[in-house]
Amino acid sequence: MKLYTYFRSSAAYRVRIALNLKGLSYEAIPVHLLRNGGEQLQDDYRNINPSASVPALQDERGTVTQSMAILEYLEETHPDVPLLPPDPLGRARVRELSQIVACDIHPLNNLRVLRYLKHTVGVSEETKDEWYRHWVREGLAALEAHLDRDRGTGHFCHGETPSLADCFLVPQVFNAERFGIDVSAYPNIARINANCVVLPAFQHAHPSQQPDAE
Repeated sequence: MKLYTYFRSSAAYRVRIALNLKGLSYEAIPVHLLRNGGEQLQDDYRNINPSASVPALQDERGTVTQSMAILEYLEETHPDVPLLPPDPLGRARVRELSQIVACDIHPLNNLRVLRYLKHTVGVSEETKDEWYRHWVREGLAALEAHLDRDRGTGHFCHGETPSLADCFLVPQVFNAERFGIDVSAYPNIARINANCVVLPAFQHAHPSQQPDAE
């Protein structure tokens, strides 16, 4: 199994966590998103992922891209360590929490959007960073409200074992803190993140532990 990854990509970080939680070994193949104009934009990588983004997962069956699709694929092909609960409502809730990050927060703050804001729209570095912080705070506030309201919240996002939702939450917290956002304003998020990051699966997936870490 091969994972095309970038150490600071939150989407790749999600997949690394899931692979570790499931105890799956893989070969990490770094794709540097900044070097040489972005290695993800080169033809060799576009042949693997025409979307020119990371992650991409390859195994003997084929290639899967987009982090949510990859995590669902791993759940179906390696179900022994489940990251979705057994009941339909629980599975829907875990997907809901995951998609708050994947659909509401991340698309507004990924690298190509930030580069477009700075280099094409012409906003200042300060304005770009404030754009990032605004949409992260909006998304984290919504996620916090769901976690606070729903009885399914436990030691982790859903219940007492990590799920796909935790794979999404931890990388988003990492990125939020990189941009100076104090996540203590979101007590459930801060608590769940603290419960996750002490686990080896999350620690080994951390950007600082990757072969391409800078």
